[in-house]
Amino acid sequence: MKAARAKTPRRPALKKPSPPGPKDPVGVYCRVRPLSRPDQECCIEVINESTVQIHPPDGYRIFRNGEYRETQYSFKEVFGTLVAQKQLFDVVAKPLVEDLIRGKNGLLFTYGVTGSGKTHTMTGSPGDGGLLPRCLAMIFNSIGPFQAKRFVFKLDDKNGVDVQCEVDALLERQKRDAMPVSKTPSGKRQVDPEFADMINVQDHCKVEEVDEDNVYSVFVSYIEIYNNYIYDLLEETPFDLIKPKPPQSKILREDQNHNMYVTGCTEVEVKSTEEAFEVFWKGQKKRRIANTQLNRESSRSHGVFMIKLAQAPLDADGDNVLQEKEQITLSQLSLVDLAGSERTNRTKAEGNRLREAGNINQSLMTLRTCIEVLRENQMYGTNKMVPYRDSKLTHLFKNYFDGEGKVRMIVCVNPKAEDYEESLQVMRFAEMTQEVEVARPVDRPLCGRRFRNQAFREELARKLEIRGGPINGETEEQSASEIFLQNFPPLPSCELLDINDDQTLPKLIEVLEERHKLRQKLSEEFAKNVLTFKTVLRELDSDVMSKENYVQGKLSEKEKIITGQKTELERLEKKIKTLEYKIEILEKTATIYEEDKRHLQQELESKSQKLQRQASDKRRLEARLQGMVAETTMKWEKECERRVAAKQLEMQNKLWVKDEKLKQLKAIVTEPKSEKPERPSRERDREKPIQRSVSPPPVPNAPPVRLRHRRSRSAGERWVDHKPPSNLPTDTVMQPHVPHAITVAAASEKALAKCDKYMLTHQELASDGEIETKLIKGDVFKTRGGGQAVQFTEIETLKQESPTGRKRRSPSNADPPEDAADSEWTDVETRCSVAVEMRAGSALGPGYQHHAQPKRRKP
Repeated sequence: MKAARAKTPRRPALKKPSPPGPKDPVGVYCRVRPLSRPDQECCIEVINESTVQIHPPDGYRIFRNGEYRETQYSFKEVFGTLVAQKQLFDVVAKPLVEDLIRGKNGLLFTYGVTGSGKTHTMTGSPGDGGLLPRCLAMIFNSIGPFQAKRFVFKLDDKNGVDVQCEVDALLERQKRDAMPVSKTPSGKRQVDPEFADMINVQDHCKVEEVDEDNVYSVFVSYIEIYNNYIYDLLEETPFDLIKPKPPQSKILREDQNHNMYVTGCTEVEVKSTEEAFEVFWKGQKKRRIANTQLNRESSRSHGVFMIKLAQAPLDADGDNVLQEKEQITLSQLSLVDLAGSERTNRTKAEGNRLREAGNINQSLMTLRTCIEVLRENQMYGTNKMVPYRDSKLTHLFKNYFDGEGKVRMIVCVNPKAEDYEESLQVMRFAEMTQEVEVARPVDRPLCGRRFRNQAFREELARKLEIRGGPINGETEEQSASEIFLQNFPPLPSCELLDINDDQTLPKLIEVLEERHKLRQKLSEEFAKNVLTFKTVLRELDSDVMSKENYVQGKLSEKEKIITGQKTELERLEKKIKTLEYKIEILEKTATIYEEDKRHLQQELESKSQKLQRQASDKRRLEARLQGMVAETTMKWEKECERRVAAKQLEMQNKLWVKDEKLKQLKAIVTEPKSEKPERPSRERDREKPIQRSVSPPPVPNAPPVRLRHRRSRSAGERWVDHKPPSNLPTDTVMQPHVPHAITVAAASEKALAKCDKYMLTHQELASDGEIETKLIKGDVFKTRGGGQAVQFTEIETLKQESPTGRKRRSPSNADPPEDAADSEWTDVETRCSVAVEMRAGSALGPGYQHHAQPKRRKP
């Protein structure tokens, strides 16, 4: 006999929108743990059975409109610090166990900050078991007498269940018994003293109405979600001291009913509370915990303990399991111990602890986001995509929020003042979760064929005992014929004791004749009844035929309707598949767009930061340029003032020279030739001393000297000698001579590229009518654009004057003022000097060539 493979019951093959049936909100309960020390400050107060009040602690008070703010939050029920585990179990977990046995799914998880008592609520402590051991005890108390033998049910690797025949199950049990490690029967199992007090539940709670027609088997599995990876805590890994293998993460997949399950997860069949909790405790020792600043044994992963209950009905006799895969039911109860949210600045986490805290907070944030989107879709009628896939935690339990079972949440809070901010966030999340509604599962009627068969057998045995022997169809017919024959006249005695006895035979003949007449009457009546019965049968047959024809017509109509509906269903299923494919593509596209949006936002932020830096640099540069402009403006204002003063002095000197010439001419004309003309006094000059030029006044003809060439100080370098064609030759003794020079009439880029020095010979008419030659020198350097530029550095001046221009001052005149003595020349001969070299930084100042250089003529 082949094993029957089952699907999850009452779930369609394709995921369809849930019908508009009744919905229940997510049940959210609050449990307040007691303070660790009586002198700790408390910030949470239980107001009544459904309300808690949270207020800021001292030193962290929030004022609004000058009033002290206190916030109240409502829950389905609030459990204070003195509430026992039994009371919490009866209210929260007991209804989920009842639904599990009736074939419904359930999800129960604890939520809160680290150190708020979530693990204690779920697991318990020695002598006071938590929700998990109490759920196991209630399950086995309820299905104890109806459990199937081991290996009758066998889970497959695709979230389904198989039903094996008794022979296959027996072979599996013999193979298990033949293993080297002996398996202790559940009735004789030695309980580990480490957790014996946790499962020693004395209340013997059980479900009142259990389907006696079914047999049950319990399978448990235990996984953890650590750093957004799923690990199997019951997986047996070979122990290797040399090269130990790290645990392998598991993958989430979707079965044919679109329910999520963990691929390759170890699922153990258990037959008692002790065996089930021993499996849990084995996995609990592998779960990752660590010591932090807030909790000595802080859970660093989300623990998920799953209880699967497989049940199948019995056959008509109530003895064997029915081998029909459509009748197999697989329900699941998931108990989740979430890791606590925490702030790293309080836990002082570093390294792996910091990474663990980040992943814990990220998964809890994803859970909160999913709840917010579900709430928004239900309240406002929107159809936003719920981001289940952003976290393994939400992806695993998305079916529960889509209407595949009840969802219950226990919010654990620590009333100490240090957890005020975290507790406030937990309260807000719990308040929002209560507004999410989940579809209510459909109830299943109980038939109870097992006890009905047993009651029938008991009644049959009682009747057999009364009759004193076995009773079957033949005995019933015999007893009825005996009762019928008792109505005939009794037969007289047929014994002939005498030959002459003539009474016995006549009496016997008379009785037999009466019996014959009665038999004939009964035969005639029987024939009449037979005819009547035949007539009734014919009428019934005709009625049945007409009804059959009517029913056949109706059936044909219904079959046509069903065929059309099947065609429509196939079309809708194809359409659903197409839409699901499109939805999947749209989800992937939306994910890509969200990723692009995230990248663009990051790029926009970086660009905006860059623009802000550039703007700040621009403002800084503008301020710097404004300072430089102000400084340059002030510098050039001073330079202009200096130049104006120098020009005024030059004009005054020219005016003075003309006055001197006129006075000398007047003296020559009026005075005798033997007398020397004296220099007239200048009252105006004495009243206002004027700064004289560095160049001395001209003198009469200088004594003849040997003609020689004056070499430039930079004669060893390559020069460009720019001599415009308009220059006139001079007869001065000193003539400029630059060796290795390129003489050009007009400056060109080709000539400048070959040299590193530049000299311009410029001639102009001085104020006394003489020709003044200026040698303007500069450095040649390359520009960034690849051209050549000249920066002027100094000016040399060659000037020729008449020796009859000025006379020696008479010594009889009064001494000039002290401030003008240094700037006046009294000896005419000293004024006849050679060309004065004027360097950069002289009285004319830097950059003189930009103002004194005449405009360049175009060729």
